Amino acid sequence: MTLDFILRLFVAALLGGMIGLEREYREKAAGLRTHFLVALGSALFMIISVYGFEGVLANSQMRLDVSRIAAQVVSGIGFLGAGTIIFQKNAVHGLTTAAGVWATAAIGLTCGVGMYLLALSATFLVLVGLEAFNYLLKILEKRQEEAKEE
Repeated sequence: MTLDFILRLFVAALLGGMIGLEREYREKAAGLRTHFLVALGSALFMIISVYGFEGVLANSQMRLDVSRIAAQVVSGIGFLGAGTIIFQKNAVHGLTTAAGVWATAAIGLTCGVGMYLLALSATFLVLVGLEAFNYLLKILEKRQEEAKEE
């Protein structure tokens, strides 16, 4: 069982690191280390939530709600994400970074329960979304500049 938990942590860290690399490449506030740690920590919290209390509850009729720790991860990441959002010169910056950290936490929680294919799919979609939308925005900006010149 311990090797399975370690695998979950490694997969979470790897997937979070992949998203972090993209953010690092774009020179955003939350990069490789942040996303790596968010995914790793989220996976660890989920493993603890689901399996960490089995010994305590072995001789007890008591039941625990394993979703409680996951809910607190979501709240905590919301706080962390809010710290990356900046309002300056009547413009908001950092929303994509905050959303990326939030999605990375969800991917970490998904790895923590062993749903690797779902976590991999979500990581793929996050990366496609970040890259495809970045490319699309550049095309739209270029067209907008061309329209101004005419």
